[in-house]
Amino acid sequence: MSRCLPRASASVAVVLALAGCAASVKAPPASSLQMPSAWRTAVEGQGSGPVAQEWWQGFGDPALTALVNRALQGNGDLRIARARVEQYRSLMGVAAAGQKANVIVDTAPTRTRQLAYNGVPYVTNVYQAEFQANYEVDVWGRLAALTDAATATYQAEQANADAAALSIAATVASGYLNLRGLDAQLALTEATLKLREQSRDLAKKQFDVGYSSRLEWLQAQAEYQTTAEQVPQLKRAIFEQENALSILTGGNPGPIARGVELEALQPPAVPAGLPSELLRRRPDIARAERNLVAINANLQATRDQLLPSFKLTAVGGVQNLKWHDFVNAPTALWRLTGAVAAPVFEGDRVQYQTDSVAAQRDQAIYAYENSVRTAFSETDNSLGAIVRLKEQAVQNDARRATAAETLRIAHNRYNNGYASYLEELDAQRTLFTADVGRLQLKTRILVASVDLYRAMGGGWTRP
Repeated sequence: MSRCLPRASASVAVVLALAGCAASVKAPPASSLQMPSAWRTAVEGQGSGPVAQEWWQGFGDPALTALVNRALQGNGDLRIARARVEQYRSLMGVAAAGQKANVIVDTAPTRTRQLAYNGVPYVTNVYQAEFQANYEVDVWGRLAALTDAATATYQAEQANADAAALSIAATVASGYLNLRGLDAQLALTEATLKLREQSRDLAKKQFDVGYSSRLEWLQAQAEYQTTAEQVPQLKRAIFEQENALSILTGGNPGPIARGVELEALQPPAVPAGLPSELLRRRPDIARAERNLVAINANLQATRDQLLPSFKLTAVGGVQNLKWHDFVNAPTALWRLTGAVAAPVFEGDRVQYQTDSVAAQRDQAIYAYENSVRTAFSETDNSLGAIVRLKEQAVQNDARRATAAETLRIAHNRYNNGYASYLEELDAQRTLFTADVGRLQLKTRILVASVDLYRAMGGGWTRP
């Protein structure tokens, strides 16, 4: 018993001495990330549940839901991202295979013609089959660290694919809502154009009979032409928006099916959530976190390159000079080798490599913190946008009501001969501008809801 203690102590000392051969690693930078306790903007009517996985269904438009689902299946960029996930899944398997034994089978029948000592040629046959098994004992955990790095990189690619899916879903939803806004503006413009046409024809008749001046008729004509000019502009914008949505869904340029009218679309309830929940929900934060884990594992593997490696090699086989004997009673051959290999001098190459990976780790830490701060900013901005746009919509409603009343008074004054037709045209123009602004604000509020769901992670949550 007393003899074993010195031997054990010597073994521990050898292991500790070998462990001291690893390259030194600089300490990581201190975190400068501060977690806010709440958002700056408080939103009325905030929901109480988690962010829905398929949040776009909250708009209640089957056409929007179908469009987003089609994009999640057929979008080209998303298919590329998913293919990269499969690539890194395979690379993870390659890294894990490094911790297992490697077995090779080799058969090498050989026929040789040589000269004997007396100069007489002779022919020999050698029939041989051999297998070789190699296994590296992962004493220091270097191979396990490489597997951990590959696993974390694979998980980062999964999060990257989720981030791409979230971005595509939000882009398609925003594009569709903008398309419905353009549709509503086109319908308003075409309806206004008919009114402008009637006003122009009336002004022309009154000018012909001498009831009004040529100036009033020309002003009505100009107002009609101004409104008519907006129709092809809106149709071109709708055409391009449809083509953009078709490409996003993985198809060719073409028309897009419509669903609920803009006026009937309502934004879903604002999802509840604390800033800390973004760390689990947003896929870009998860990607930055897994990249940091991968670099830390690579740092461990790089640091341990100076430590000795322990490899076991087992070789076995059969051999004979005659085929009959090789098949029926071959001669068995084997050998077992244990090897220890350690670098002696590499000119500080490993230390510089370790310093390089440590710098990459520091970059990953800063990138992670930047991703978290960006998430906080985007969410706060989206919450603030919804509040301010709704306040702006209230003022727009008041402005429109004033414009409508102004037009009513101007129309009555013109009919009673107290004012010129130019006054009514100006009131019509003001009301039309307010109507367009109302549709644009409605669209912007809907799109701001999409931006909020994108900022809050859109329900993509991985353990």
